[in-house]
Amino acid sequence: MAASELYTKSARVWIPDAEEVWKSAELTKDYKNGDASLQLMLEDGTSIDHKLDPKTKNLPYLRNPDILVGENDLTALSYLHEPAVLHNLKVRFIDSKLIYTYCGIVLVAINPYETLPIYGTDIINAYSGQNMGDMDPHIFAVAEEAYKQMARDERNQSIIVSGESGAGKTVSAKYAMRYFATVSGSASEANVEEKVLASNPIMEAIGNAKTTRNDNSSRFGKYIEIGFDNRYRIIGANMRTYLLEKSRVVFQADEERNYHVFYQLCASANLPEFKNLRLSSANDFLYTRQGRSPVIEGVDDAKELRTTRHAFTLLGINESYQIGLFQVLAAILHLGNVEIKDRDSDSSLIAPNNRHLTAFCELVGVAYQDMSQWLCHRKLKTAAETYVKPLPRLQATNARDALSKHIYAKLFNWIVEHVNKALVTNIKQHSFIGVLDIYGFETFEINSFEQFCINYANEKLQQQFNMHVFKLEQEEYMKEQIPWTLIDFYDNQPCINLIEAKMGILDLLDEECKMPKGSDDSWAQKLYNTHLKTCSLFEKPRMSNRAFIIQHFADKVEYQCEGFLEKNKDTVNEEQINVLKASKFNLLVELFQDEEKATTPTGQVPGTGGRTRLSIKPDKGRDMSSKEHKKTVGCQFRNSLQMLMETLNATTPHYVRCIKPNDFKLAFSFDPKRAVQQLRACGVLETIRISAAGFPSRWTYQEFFSRYRVLMKQKDVLPDKKLTCKNVLEKLVQDQDKYQFGKTKIFFRAGQVAYLEKLRADKLRAACIRIQKTIRCWLARKKYLRQRSAAITIQRFTRGYQARCLAKFMRRTQAATVIQKYQRMCVERKRYRQKQAAALAMQTILRAYMARQKYRALLREHKAIIIQKHVRGWLARCWYKRCLEAIVYLQCCIRRMRAKRELKKLKIEARSVEHFKKLNKGMENKIMQLQRKIDEQNKDNRVISERLVSLESSYASESERMRGELGRLRGVEEDAKNKASQVSSLLEELERLKKELSVTQQEKKTIEDWAQKYRDEMEKMVSELKDQNGLLKKEKDDLNRMIQEQGQQMTEKMARAIAQETQQLETDLNEERSRYQNLLTEHLRLEEKYDDLKEELAHSSNVSKPGHRRTDSTHSSNESEYTYNSEYAELEEGSRAGEDVTRGMDTSLTLKLQKRVTELEQEKQSLRNELENKEEQFQRARARDDAQFRKARGAELEYESLKRQELESENKKLRHDLAEMRQSLLGDAATGAGAPGSPAYKVLLDQLNASCEELEVRKEEVLILRSQLVSQKEAMHHKETMTEPSVFAQDVNKLKDADELKQAYVGLKDTNRLLEQQLQTQRRTYDSEVESLRGELQNVKEENNRQQQLLAQNLQLPPEARIEASLQHEITRLTNENLDLMEQLEKQDRTIRKLKKQLKVYSKRIGEMGAGQTEGQTSPGQTVEEPIHPVNIPRREKDFQGMLEYKKEDEMKLVKNLILELKPRGVAVNLIPGLPAYILFMCLRHADYVNDDQKVRTLLTSTINSIKKILKKRGDDFETVSFWLANTCRFLHCLKQYSGDEAFMKHNTSRQNEHCLSNFDLAEYRQVISDLAIQIYQQLVKCMENILQPMIVSGMLEHETIQGVSGVKPTGLRKRTSSIADEGTYTLDSILRQLSAFHSTMCQHGTDPELIKQVVKQLFYIIGAVTLNNLLLRKDMCSWSKGMQIRYNVSQLEEWLRDKGLMICGAKETLEPLIQAAQLLQVKKKTDEDAEAICSMCHALTTAQIVKVLNLYTPVNEFEERVSVAFIRTIQTRLRDRCESPQLLMDTKMIYPVTFPFNPSSLALETIQIPTSLNLSFLTRV
Repeated sequence: MAASELYTKSARVWIPDAEEVWKSAELTKDYKNGDASLQLMLEDGTSIDHKLDPKTKNLPYLRNPDILVGENDLTALSYLHEPAVLHNLKVRFIDSKLIYTYCGIVLVAINPYETLPIYGTDIINAYSGQNMGDMDPHIFAVAEEAYKQMARDERNQSIIVSGESGAGKTVSAKYAMRYFATVSGSASEANVEEKVLASNPIMEAIGNAKTTRNDNSSRFGKYIEIGFDNRYRIIGANMRTYLLEKSRVVFQADEERNYHVFYQLCASANLPEFKNLRLSSANDFLYTRQGRSPVIEGVDDAKELRTTRHAFTLLGINESYQIGLFQVLAAILHLGNVEIKDRDSDSSLIAPNNRHLTAFCELVGVAYQDMSQWLCHRKLKTAAETYVKPLPRLQATNARDALSKHIYAKLFNWIVEHVNKALVTNIKQHSFIGVLDIYGFETFEINSFEQFCINYANEKLQQQFNMHVFKLEQEEYMKEQIPWTLIDFYDNQPCINLIEAKMGILDLLDEECKMPKGSDDSWAQKLYNTHLKTCSLFEKPRMSNRAFIIQHFADKVEYQCEGFLEKNKDTVNEEQINVLKASKFNLLVELFQDEEKATTPTGQVPGTGGRTRLSIKPDKGRDMSSKEHKKTVGCQFRNSLQMLMETLNATTPHYVRCIKPNDFKLAFSFDPKRAVQQLRACGVLETIRISAAGFPSRWTYQEFFSRYRVLMKQKDVLPDKKLTCKNVLEKLVQDQDKYQFGKTKIFFRAGQVAYLEKLRADKLRAACIRIQKTIRCWLARKKYLRQRSAAITIQRFTRGYQARCLAKFMRRTQAATVIQKYQRMCVERKRYRQKQAAALAMQTILRAYMARQKYRALLREHKAIIIQKHVRGWLARCWYKRCLEAIVYLQCCIRRMRAKRELKKLKIEARSVEHFKKLNKGMENKIMQLQRKIDEQNKDNRVISERLVSLESSYASESERMRGELGRLRGVEEDAKNKASQVSSLLEELERLKKELSVTQQEKKTIEDWAQKYRDEMEKMVSELKDQNGLLKKEKDDLNRMIQEQGQQMTEKMARAIAQETQQLETDLNEERSRYQNLLTEHLRLEEKYDDLKEELAHSSNVSKPGHRRTDSTHSSNESEYTYNSEYAELEEGSRAGEDVTRGMDTSLTLKLQKRVTELEQEKQSLRNELENKEEQFQRARARDDAQFRKARGAELEYESLKRQELESENKKLRHDLAEMRQSLLGDAATGAGAPGSPAYKVLLDQLNASCEELEVRKEEVLILRSQLVSQKEAMHHKETMTEPSVFAQDVNKLKDADELKQAYVGLKDTNRLLEQQLQTQRRTYDSEVESLRGELQNVKEENNRQQQLLAQNLQLPPEARIEASLQHEITRLTNENLDLMEQLEKQDRTIRKLKKQLKVYSKRIGEMGAGQTEGQTSPGQTVEEPIHPVNIPRREKDFQGMLEYKKEDEMKLVKNLILELKPRGVAVNLIPGLPAYILFMCLRHADYVNDDQKVRTLLTSTINSIKKILKKRGDDFETVSFWLANTCRFLHCLKQYSGDEAFMKHNTSRQNEHCLSNFDLAEYRQVISDLAIQIYQQLVKCMENILQPMIVSGMLEHETIQGVSGVKPTGLRKRTSSIADEGTYTLDSILRQLSAFHSTMCQHGTDPELIKQVVKQLFYIIGAVTLNNLLLRKDMCSWSKGMQIRYNVSQLEEWLRDKGLMICGAKETLEPLIQAAQLLQVKKKTDEDAEAICSMCHALTTAQIVKVLNLYTPVNEFEERVSVAFIRTIQTRLRDRCESPQLLMDTKMIYPVTFPFNPSSLALETIQIPTSLNLSFLTRV
């Protein structure tokens, strides 16, 4: 495609502008070939006519698409030119606040003039180990690339930092060195990395100063080589310096300062050690007040001096040398204040007793007279004589200043030399990384010798840079097999030849300096004559004969010849130097006595010049006075530069170009003019031009396919991506020269990516238009339907309203009619009811009389019918029963006859047919059984008949009762007749009462009137009282409400206070726990370092003493056998043996180790004393317990006898209950459970008999125990009555302190408890068996009924069908029985197998315990005088006590086999979890049981040390660490569970409580083991983090889990990791699989569930923190589509938590910052409402993180919008009041404090079996 075709309407271009350098415009009309101008419209709406150059017809630069603006790498831009580079840097710097940008291999750094939080240790850790293109541009990325290439390629590296003054070169170099010091560490204990960093404040103090452009400008160049050993750890450093600006010592321009150290001294003049320096304010000295700006805002010079002095101390420069240095510096200040006056026009003088000269002479130790003499005179030598010439005042002042500059230059070189000495090391240097901090290209209004040297150095560096860039381009093309064509790039060799070649500018300058009467004018004429016509790069100004112009690579520079010769010579008065050499001040003499020592140690020439003067590095071995006039500054600088270039060419360079955005030091202010000037000068644009000359845009085939898949049709997509891309490109781009196909990439010419992006955008735009069209149609139709529905609704409601009005009128009319109707009806009804009432009164009396008569007749008739009904029913039932019995008898006879006939037929058929014989086999027996069941049913029928008879008798009695009731009612009726006659008398009485009533009514009316009056008065009084009561109630309610409100407020206040206090306490607890665990980690690190040092000492002692060298076998055995005490012993021996070796070590480290050894010895002695005290207390307590036991023994025996009596009565009662149960069972069996002879009843009786037998056995055991206890009591009583105390003591010892009695008592209680449990079990078994028997009986009844029904049905069938049905039924029944029998057989087989296994276990136990049982039994012939032994009741097997016994010499074998040589994989899979912990605890229990404290201590110590050793050896193996974390926690839980503390015994069984430790309190060891568990947990987290770390970024960010959502943007030279899942790329599934592997492994190892939750929470925190940190450091990841990917990935992690049941462990909450960051990428970011929503949503993110994400937000497609700067400012304003940490990144090294909740084990110790694979046969079960 032709370039002119891109200039269409709406295309955007760049046009030159005087103010902004380049201005954006948009074409309003298509460009056609031949047009002389372009119709453009600026961004402000102004239309212009841009004229094209008629000669070149060059079109303006095209602007890149907005999607490419703000790219990390400038080479990723489709159009590579100056305006695109400038605009991209401006957008990143101003809008996104990003100061770093890649430009191919160059890192462009723009000085923000503001402190940014992007250089912390967390940022260093984030960039460590990352590829350079995978993270956002940063100085740390360049440093990491250099470090990585040094380690990978075994080649030295260089980082070249250049730029103008104030551009940030020094800071960039400082941060690069800080990165190396942090990442690599040091190879020794001398903290070399700290010393390397400590050199920075020293060099800044003596070499940096404030200028108009920079407050901390480096006024010298330096090259620091940081040395590394073969493990790439820092071992030392070396510094070379270039071009110190000496003129600044004596002169400073306005708003500038001298070197910082002078102002630091003046600010600290009041210190006691500085009193004799006679210093005062900086305004009192000429050399520090000329710039009239002695103070830098925000800088404390006194504090800076303390930092400088601390750095001197750290580098080994002691206090006396420091005072000497400050003395020399103070002398320079005093020398500047020496006033020289005119004596006459040719001479000058210094006033006598000048106080400043006196102070100078005293400080430097020289004679006042000599110095005053040679400050105003100089000695001239001729061939014949020597004479002294006075100097005019101006020359004398210049000589004074020259001396000051010379002294400072010597002092500077001396400090550099000693800094290098402090940084040197004896370790062999394997490789180095050099950091070059050097000045950039300079051009001012007046340029002199300093600018000439600086620009000469930059020409050499630019040449090296161009060659390196060209070489990299060539290698890339050759690697991809692209045809290589020579690219025309600027070669500045002619300019370099003009300067340094023979008869060049420097040669002519040196030649002129040798001429006796050489001058600047004559030198200028020589330049004109030599180069003006021969070199096109050299020009002469039109208006000057004392200047020349050189065309440098960056720009033309005009140099003024004035002062060149003087600055090149750099002369100092020889006599002044001799006076200083004769000084009594040793440091000053050291500066001048050997000039070679004052230079750099590498022999390099540190060209120390400045803008006006450059120092000289004289030749070695010559006299100073002669060599200072022999070698010029230019020659020195050329040699130094040549050596520097040789060093750089021997290394791999990395370039950092620092840009100064403005001249006013304004934060984040961008001046395009200044920026483009520096871009041209630093070579960035040259890099762009070289890249643009070839194929600057490069895509892998996969990236191209993913990006431009939208331009392909389905038929174009082939399995081969490379072929697909070729076919598509041939269709899209017709010109074959616009692209090339490499092996792995496609190379595009400049502008082709923009063209492809235009095609892609057009395609997407067309698709969007189509989607918009459809959506708009849908929305319009939806709107129309909504309006139509609204109109219909309005009509409906209007019509409804009208209808309701009409209906209302009709209802009112009808209501009036109805009212009239009902009123008339009411009047008529009232009249009618009066008449009706009179008639009803008469009718009621008459009808009542008639009804009563009729009721009596009906009642008599009804009762007669009931009697008849029952009698007739009874007669009918009797007749029916007789008929039924006769019919049944007749049917039985007939059926018997037919059955006999059928039987004969069947017998005949059975004889003839063998098949029926098989089928009918056993049928007779079955029929007999059925007959028997029928008989039983008949018995039941008879029982039912008897019940029926009883019911009839009860019915007859009820009938008699009813007859009696009828008679009673008849009597009542007769009484009613008698009382009817009394009605007339009652009527007369009624008349009399009416009269009395009228009188009473009159009296009542009177009373009512009085009562009404009284009532009115009372009501009035009550109303008044009510009002008062209401007021009181209201006041009461108000008070109650106020009290309630106050109470509620107080309650809420207290609740909030309690909640806050609780939260604060929890926070403090977590912080304290975290601090404690961090201290444990530090303690572990120190222990490991201590062990390493001890091994080194032991190794060195073995080397020095071959006779004591151990063999491997001895060494390995000793490693597995040492304890804490042996460690201390070895330490003492090692310290004595290695005295000679430790002399060379660091003194501070040796003192620390000796202090640590002393502390450990004191701790050991204190522990021993405490142990002895504990033993004495234990012996006293034991003696006291023995005495108390003897006193309480008699009472205990009496108590035991009472208990035995109670148990006997209880046993009798239980036996009585059993008898009653048997009787009740017999009764139940007789009534409804079957006959006593039934099988179920027999089984139940057998079980009950067995229970009774067992009860008898237990009773016999109780009796035996009783007899034994009685005999023991008598024996003890007999022993107490004896007079010989020795015999008593002997018997007590043989009884083992009455342990046998205790054991017997415990055994008796256990036996009683066991009897109670067995009786309760028997009762429960009996109840369940009774229920089962009742169920079986019910089933038998149902089966009987079903058989009868089937038999009745079969009898009704014909003979053939009857036989077939019977056979079928029988076959079905037999099949069901067979199935039931098979199930029972399988159950019995399983039971038998189980019993066989138990039998094997019991037989093994019997074999182990056989010897112990025989020894423990009492012999029959034992006499009374013999010692009393405990009696063992014979049992079927011996109880295992859950202890393991081992010999003392087998302890190391136990630890070796169980810990050191154990394979976790096999144990976790094949054995029970926590088996080693159980075994160790069982061994510990036995040591506690035998009361062996030494054995307990050594076992615990050996266990702890062995676990530490195996973890140190295999600490990077996850399975090993997880396995021992689980076992350590289980061991800790066992120590708690069996400690005997009630808090830990709640969940124990009674058997487990018996296994508790009895002799030792191991609470202190529990704390030690808890600390060990914490260390193992932290090691486990680190191990898991190392495994997960490579997966997190790739799986959570880079991999496209949802394919097609993320777009691939064009990338530059720094290729990022591809987001396409290639083979070997980690995905989200990789993370989930790894998490599942972690979880399953920990579950297999038996890790506590709560601990697993804490581990998962920590892992999820690491995943979230690493992902968020990378998101904050990667601009390409901050897009809407990436937010969707992150949300999906987080949902997958939550699903994993849900599947594992870990949702409540707090892991999800640790992902909240990442979730909110993903939401922030997806939400709208335009209006104030959006800002408010973001502020409320992102509560887990800090303000810095929110602003960083918004700044980094980058649209992947053109349809997304960038975040405006105003919106970001709004967010910052709203979040201004947040109190939070300013830290940007999350701390990925943070580990949550771990806790170990108590988790008791339900596993019984006595059931644990030790597999033979553990080789622990020496352990004996107890």
